[in-house]
Amino acid sequence: MFVHEGHDAPSPGTVVDRVEFDVERGKIGEFAVATYAGDQIHRDVDVATAAGFDDVLATATHVVVAGHHRNQREFVAALGLAIERVVVGSVEWEYARPLVAGDHLIGTRRILDNTVRQGKRGGSMRLVTLQTDWLDSSDQLAVTQREVLIERGL
Repeated sequence: MFVHEGHDAPSPGTVVDRVEFDVERGKIGEFAVATYAGDQIHRDVDVATAAGFDDVLATATHVVVAGHHRNQREFVAALGLAIERVVVGSVEWEYARPLVAGDHLIGTRRILDNTVRQGKRGGSMRLVTLQTDWLDSSDQLAVTQREVLIERGL
């Protein structure tokens, strides 16, 4: 187990936070602009329904909007991270189904791994792998998000 600043770090399986939000048309449009997603399926309900969706289709990275709903201070404290030394190593999404405007998502984020490695240029780094399972209002898995946070300079 990794020990950080005198505290035991949470172990794999530990829930670090839960968050919920509604997938909104306006926010989908903002993400489409920000990610250069030019397909009108992200902006026009008629185009989306003609393609077989109930409403406009969310962009592939839409669940990152959850960052605006999370208590970042509690999350950082729960992991025992020094936020000024943290970078995001990777993020991946696995969709069980497409997200559309009107979906309500509840995400539970857990620790998958929490390790320390020796860096190639000296010093060590802590790698925390997290997984968020996003369930819809029917308690069905919609998206699985995995991310690796790297705390540099231990």
